[in-house]
Amino acid sequence: MKNLLTIIITLICIQLHSQTTINGKVFNTKNEPIVGANIYLEGTYDGSTSDESGAFSFRTSETGSATLVASYLSYETFTILGDITYMKDLSIKLREDVSTLDAVVLSAGTFQAGDNSKVNVLKPLDVVTTASALGDFVGALQTLPGTTTVAEDGRLFVRGGDAEETQIFIDGIRVFTPYTPTTNNAPTRGRYSPFLFDGITFSTGGYSAEFGQALSSVLLLNTIDEPDQEKTDIGIMSVGATLGNTQKWEKSSISVNTSYINLAPYNAIFKSRNDWIKPIQSASGETVFRKKTNSGLIKLYAAFDATNFELIQEDINYEEGVRFKLNNNNLYFNGSYQGILNNKWSMQSGFSYTHAKNDLNIIDSAIEDTENSIHIKVKFKNRISNYFKLYFGAEYFATNFNENYSDETINNDEYGYNNNIAAAFAEADIFISKNLAFKSGLRCEYSQLFKDITLAPRLSFAYKTSGKSQLSLAYGNFYQNPSSNILKFNQNLKAQNTSHYILNYQFNADRKIFRAEAYYKNYNNLVKYDSEFADFDSNYNNSGSGFAKGLDLFWRDSKSIKNFDYWLSYSFLDTKRDYNNYLTKAQPNFANTHNLSVVGKYWIDDWRSQVGFSYAYASGRTYTNPNQSGFLNEKTKDFNSLSLNWAYLISPQKILYASVSNVLGFKNINGYQYADTPDMNGYFNRRALQPATDQFFFVGFFWTISQDKSSNQLDNL
Repeated sequence: MKNLLTIIITLICIQLHSQTTINGKVFNTKNEPIVGANIYLEGTYDGSTSDESGAFSFRTSETGSATLVASYLSYETFTILGDITYMKDLSIKLREDVSTLDAVVLSAGTFQAGDNSKVNVLKPLDVVTTASALGDFVGALQTLPGTTTVAEDGRLFVRGGDAEETQIFIDGIRVFTPYTPTTNNAPTRGRYSPFLFDGITFSTGGYSAEFGQALSSVLLLNTIDEPDQEKTDIGIMSVGATLGNTQKWEKSSISVNTSYINLAPYNAIFKSRNDWIKPIQSASGETVFRKKTNSGLIKLYAAFDATNFELIQEDINYEEGVRFKLNNNNLYFNGSYQGILNNKWSMQSGFSYTHAKNDLNIIDSAIEDTENSIHIKVKFKNRISNYFKLYFGAEYFATNFNENYSDETINNDEYGYNNNIAAAFAEADIFISKNLAFKSGLRCEYSQLFKDITLAPRLSFAYKTSGKSQLSLAYGNFYQNPSSNILKFNQNLKAQNTSHYILNYQFNADRKIFRAEAYYKNYNNLVKYDSEFADFDSNYNNSGSGFAKGLDLFWRDSKSIKNFDYWLSYSFLDTKRDYNNYLTKAQPNFANTHNLSVVGKYWIDDWRSQVGFSYAYASGRTYTNPNQSGFLNEKTKDFNSLSLNWAYLISPQKILYASVSNVLGFKNINGYQYADTPDMNGYFNRRALQPATDQFFFVGFFWTISQDKSSNQLDNL
């Protein structure tokens, strides 16, 4: 027995003698000890944790070269490769991980919606449950600060810029014709269904060098990467019907949405100020195909819609009114790929094709225009480290626009243009710490039409002032070629230009967000012409200029009151510009000095319902009264609208939805039309430009058939 004990003790002593001690201390970059850090040899069970002084020590029987790993929550993992015998009295410093949830976010000028966003001000669901939006993502975004209420138009007017200055992208690829066609004094809608998108980024200024040809704003829509299940969505509405289906396989899926809209029954019940000969009818369809590869994701998106209508609108200069007829066909195809090349490199690429055709008849004029556009893009990302990320890429835009015009005196007059633009961009995200970050970029564009090169630097800075707040600054130059309404008549011009300066403060607590943002925009090289409308005989130049400055405020709270979610937006805008046929620099007729939006949603358990409201206020807009001296010399009365909605959960997958816009029946006026000639007393008569209807009523039944038997088209109900 003694011999056995002696042998065991001897073996233990030999083992202990053959082991090596690894020790040291773990600190952060401020030389403060880190308590509880894990330190171990990779591929073994040998390791320890640091104590109150940051010290650690453990023994190992491993020999030769090995990898020592030190890790701690919210810090970057530290590794060292070397001979074990030299791993003594180590001093290990861990850097803060800038990818943690509480890290600084480069967000000046940007609103995001998506479940994966660190700072969400809107969710995708808000698009279809905001009372005033009527299921249109553009309508929901108009409740955010920075937008201007132009009720008769419906497009996005951002921070003193007209609607042409905002560009829309799907999966990073340009949409050239994002809005459905309409007539004068009738708001348009976005073409695309919100149910196919799971993320929205709305940049009101200071956006990335990746995006160009937009003077004021970009709107980025991201389609769903992977549906969670197979389902069928059915909608029966007071204005038409929708049908959607999603099929899902192991590595691929496809979603299809179709819609038919016919306003004839609605107009028969609710009278309009327009005399409809053929009320609006439209048929549309969308599909997204997704395919997972070993290292990435392929998406193919296609959308088609056809719209036609005919009406007679009141006009002070035509006793019988103005006859307006439109037929529109629009096809959009988008293909994209995103994938990982290795542990440092990833890429995104894509292309889009747009074919849009409009046949217009206005009184005795016949206008037929056709646009064919493509966008090709490739982007690379190099994640050099958590502290430095490099992005660069190139893209090409090509637009061919042709128009044919005929009337009683002109037969088949043809005109148009080709607008081809090549661009390259590079950008870097630099994180000094999780509290301080920079984004610096440069965009270069060559316009084949103008034979001109532009350089547009972009820079933003963000500093985290506390665990719940941060301060951001952004600067950028932006260029955009003139619109089709100008280029189809004259191509001897150059790109228009603006510079953005933005100061942003953001507070983001538990289900509460506050944003305050001040900005200044300086416009140069805006297009001017010397006639009432842009035409063949107009003289064009780039002598226009302008500015826009203001303050945007946003507050959202979904915690303070149980089952109640609300947000408030306020924008102050001071802007003047001299462009188009303006006689002098003035506040443009699409700009409001004050805009206020209040949105609320309340869930009532006993009723199995969500009720909501949306109130919009906008101060008056400028117009020119020829009976007074001056240009844009008067303002309309203020705009007011209160909208209500109600969603009732009949069963987990069946929803009854109803909404009414402008429920109080405010008599809003969008402007005035004056007679071309004065009466016998020298006075120019006028008529008020009012909406076709003061209110809009909507009722819909939505039914989802899915595998889990609980999902619905408003999943959060």
